[in-house]
Amino acid sequence: MMENRRTAIQEQARALGFDDCRFTTASPPDHAAEFQRWLAAGRHGEMEYLRRNAHKRIDPDQVVPGARTIVTLAVSYNMDMEQEAPAPQTGATGQVARCARFSDYHGVLSEPLKTLALFIDRLGPDGTRSLWYVDTGPLLERDLAQRAGVGFVGKHTSLISRKFGNWIFLAEIITTLEIEPDAPEKNRCGSCRRCLDACPTGAITAPFELDARRCISYLTIELKGAIPEEFRAAIGTRIYGCDDCLAVCPWNRFAKDGALMRPYYRADLAAPDLIELLSLDEPAFKRRFAGTPILRAKRRGFLRNVCVALGNCGDASALPALARAATDAEPLIAEHARWAMERLKQA
Repeated sequence: MMENRRTAIQEQARALGFDDCRFTTASPPDHAAEFQRWLAAGRHGEMEYLRRNAHKRIDPDQVVPGARTIVTLAVSYNMDMEQEAPAPQTGATGQVARCARFSDYHGVLSEPLKTLALFIDRLGPDGTRSLWYVDTGPLLERDLAQRAGVGFVGKHTSLISRKFGNWIFLAEIITTLEIEPDAPEKNRCGSCRRCLDACPTGAITAPFELDARRCISYLTIELKGAIPEEFRAAIGTRIYGCDDCLAVCPWNRFAKDGALMRPYYRADLAAPDLIELLSLDEPAFKRRFAGTPILRAKRRGFLRNVCVALGNCGDASALPALARAATDAEPLIAEHARWAMERLKQA
């Protein structure tokens, strides 16, 4: 019976577009103690939600009482983005992390996840309860994904799949239905340290240790205030996230393309014109990035990033646009615009 459930769920997951579907128990994650030490050291920065619900992250039973199984799902967003990108634009262009060059995956994956969760409920006895998350709930999802055999946590602390490399979104369904777990994946980094060497800000302080406060993805997405000046030059022209540690991983050479995300690719986010972006007012910002993860940064945070990128681009033609931004009603944007002007003048 248990094996039939496994097969039925995996077949339904594939039919819904998921690239991998595996199972683990709902017992506490193996690295719960390390997570608590990471929080105690303050390496989560301003992501207080991680501390606030830490008790749930280390005990799935506190999320779904009576939980027996966690269904771990992966969706590849690997594709040849160079072929999909529009012709290069003139002027300074920004870099957007690969995962954000699509419609927001939280929305894209919500319907298939909901459908799969209902399917699991119907497979079980009356009273079976299943709750789905896509990077939205209190779970140590990478740890659970490794225990389910989806991939292994690399030295950069992200999950690496032997089938899809680094380019995967994770999702989970916590269920009270008992399903035979898969064997865990073992770490396969070996002596490689490419990700550590590639990090522009030294955020990977040691193998398997990340200080989020130094990470460009944190600085350009999660951080709500001013970007510390010590990191601004290292950000380069990255305006939303950073792929450097992921991109150098040798496991990417085995990455297979996923089909589910391809229709949601946004070619206009491949190399956006920075000066054009700096001209966006609030309504224009919301229209331009409707349905994308970039809305999460809000106009103030995103244009803060754009100012830093313009300061690093070395193109003095950006000075008039920065001068206008230096008078923006939002102090955060104005301050970063002034910094960028000074940097360009000194170049």
